[in-house]
Amino acid sequence: MVKHRERAAGRLGNIAPVLEDLTARLLDRLDDTTIRFERALDFGGRGAVAPALAARGMLVDSADASPRLAALAGGRPLILPGPDDFGLAPGAYDLVVAPLSLHWLDDLPGALIQLRRALKPGGLLLASLPALGTLHELRLALLEAEEALTGKVSPRVSPFPELRDCAGLLQRAGFSHPVADLEEITFLYANPLALLHELRDAGETNALAGRSRTIPPRALFAAALAALPQQEGRLAVALRLAMLTGWAS
Repeated sequence: MVKHRERAAGRLGNIAPVLEDLTARLLDRLDDTTIRFERALDFGGRGAVAPALAARGMLVDSADASPRLAALAGGRPLILPGPDDFGLAPGAYDLVVAPLSLHWLDDLPGALIQLRRALKPGGLLLASLPALGTLHELRLALLEAEEALTGKVSPRVSPFPELRDCAGLLQRAGFSHPVADLEEITFLYANPLALLHELRDAGETNALAGRSRTIPPRALFAAALAALPQQEGRLAVALRLAMLTGWAS
């Protein structure tokens, strides 16, 4: 996954408006509290988090497994040494924001525990991740097209958690008052290939361990995209965004 994010760093400008919009939806939750946050951790924000938090008067560290993305994120860059140990100082922050940066981690409960430990008592975690149903039609279309073309299938879209499990994950990680709510967003594409380009530019291409290493048939993606539903004459793709909030005690 680090290689995917490193390659995406050079194309970040192509996807910046989408990332900024999705991050703004998450940061809106800061308006629901009167607490003044001073020291924040931007966890994998890809340039959409740190400037927004700095505009609110916070000192921001930007952590990423990709050195290039950490340098471009807008805060003081922190390079994560590995998925099992983020190397974050205990109790260093009163706010952690992790927008669409947790779903590729193999140990999501362990990652949440590490982020909770990085918070001061009374600190807040804001996180978002794709929930079950995101890219569902694309997943099915790719499986059906690949089976028709080759007689076999390979996973090409990551599994996503159910919304009802997300608050439980926060509770297991030691957060108090865990909340998980859902925002459903539909993206419309006049050019179906733009969907694949945006996923690539965001560093969200296939990094599953069980993926096929062979070059897919040339007709695969065209056939899958042609099978996707349309709305107003455009390709319609759903993002079911789980918004998580939890407090460190």
